[in-house]
Parts: sequence; structure tokens; C-alpha cells
Amino acid sequence: YQDTAAIPLLIGVDEEGGTVVRVSSNPHLRASKFRSPQALFADGGLDAIRRDTGEKDRLLSALGINVNFAPVADVSTSSSDFIHGRAFGQDAAATAEYVRAVVDVMNGDGMGSVLKHFPGYGNNADTHTGIAVDQRPMETFETSDLLPFRLGDSDAGKTAVLVSHNIVECMDPDLPASLSPAVHDLLRELGFDGVAMTDDLAMDAVAAYAADGAVAVMAIQAGNDMVVTTDYRTQIPKVIEAVESGTLDEAVIDTACRRVLAWKQALGLLEGLI
Repeated sequence: YQDTAAIPLLIGVDEEGGTVVRVSSNPHLRASKFRSPQALFADGGLDAIRRDTGEKDRLLSALGINVNFAPVADVSTSSSDFIHGRAFGQDAAATAEYVRAVVDVMNGDGMGSVLKHFPGYGNNADTHTGIAVDQRPMETFETSDLLPFRLGDSDAGKTAVLVSHNIVECMDPDLPASLSPAVHDLLRELGFDGVAMTDDLAMDAVAAYAADGAVAVMAIQAGNDMVVTTDYRTQIPKVIEAVESGTLDEAVIDTACRRVLAWKQALGLLEGLI
């Protein structure tokens, strides 16, 4: 893929460790699956997590992968939460420390990181199968869920943020976060100027929000710079059509493109081209 691309590609994978291991679940690629953050921390603290992150980065890089959709920055302390098994499993301060440790290693290894699922998944239901409505007050987000997403300016270049499909009532009672301008405005107000992207737009939680099927157009209008979807055969033509008709301002596309190129440059993918 890279050999045929005029501009080097971002090639990503979900390799969180634990239940989400798209690479290490294949015994031909690794003898065992990467362990969950909770299991690693219980055995060896943050040092074990740092070592594990480095091993992931080396394996993924050897396979030609330059972005890992990790770490999970959601705060979850209850085993009954849908997201708990994928999260660090501790309070906001500890989760923020975990996120910092993982991102620091990934930055050093030149591996793109993706913090998810902004603005924090909480105890919401699985959005793969339907709509989840988050009724928690803004104070909960300000004092807890948003903390792990507050990275310093030096991290923004190599780190992206993935936005959830939860409807967060205190931010936007009508739209899933991934399609909400208000949620994306909040992300920018926190000082993040890197790439914002959607969760998979083919999920049931967002399928009904675009009458003509152009949910990717809504996502870009909301403030996403990249769209994640298995329905790209439908969505790419819809975006092009929206630009050509003037429904989607080309300047919005240009801004998103600049952020994506800046991410590639920070990861060293554009060396020799500029």
C-alpha cells in the first residue's frame, strides 16, 4: 500500500490489549494475545504497561502499521460498565496517568495514538447495537471523564482523538457526540488541535441520523477531520457530492486535510516529500 501511495498512508489497527486485539489474536503474528491494561497493571504497574506498549509498537511497525487506535481513555471503575474491560479500570487521575504513560512511549516510538472515546464513555450501553443516552451532568465530565483527554501541546502532533456515538445530554441532547458540533467545540476548547475522528459510522447508533444516508457529511460538518466507516463505498461519493453542491464548504475539507497532513508529518511519514 505504501509503495503505491503518492502521499504516505496512515495505516491503523485496534490493538488495545485484552478483548480488542486485531493483530495479536492471529497466532501467525504473535504467539499470544496482548494482555489488557488492567491485567498488566495488576502484575507490574505502569512499568509493565510501558514495556508492553513498546512491544506492541515494534510488532505493529514491523507489519507496516503506523497508528494504533489506543489507548482507551475512558474512566470506568465498575465491572458492570460495557467499556470496563477495555478501560484502565481506575479513577480519572489514575486513568490520566495511564494515558500519559502509553502516549509517551508511543510518541517516542513514532507510533500514532488515538485517545478514545471522547468525551468519555462512562457506564453507557454498547453503541454498536443501538443508541446510548448519557444523562450525567457536565460537572461529572469536568471533574472526571475529560481529564484523561487533556494532553499537553507537545502531544497533539502525534495523537488523535476518536469521538463516541453516545448522546451526551448535557452537551447536545439531540445528536450523537460524533455528529455534534457542540461536542467538537468542547474538544477544541480543551486546547486540542490534532485530528478528531468518528467511531465507525456504520454502527447502529448513528445510522438513522442522515435521511439520505450521508452521515459522513454530517460528521465532517460537526468538526471531524477523519471519518471511520466500513460503509466508505457509499460515504465517499456522498461527501464529494456535498462539496460539489455547496452543502459542505470546501474550506472545511481543507482544514481537515491540513490536520491529517500535520499528523502524518509528526509521525515522520512525509520526510523527503516536503
